[in-house]
Amino acid sequence: MIIVAGQLFVDPADRDRYLTAVADVARVARQAPGCHDFVQAADPIDVGRINVYERWESDQDLERFRTSGEPAPEPPPVRGAEVHKYRISSVEAP
Repeated sequence: MIIVAGQLFVDPADRDRYLTAVADVARVARQAPGCHDFVQAADPIDVGRINVYERWESDQDLERFRTSGEPAPEPPPVRGAEVHKYRISSVEAP
């Protein structure tokens, strides 16, 4: 299991425009083989922050998605990012 999670930082005035530009990416990702979840969402506290969460069955599924399809519309620039890929060896109930 692969999890990609973190934050993107944009100009607060551009956040809604950024999320609109990438909205279809989530729809396409969630239909992709091996995708368990995919979201880019506005942070409820920091108006310049976008929270990222992706959950994939494997590296191959993630790579296949990232290298397939047509390019999305160009979103506003990202000022910074703190996003990491995590390898999960087991999953259990909370």
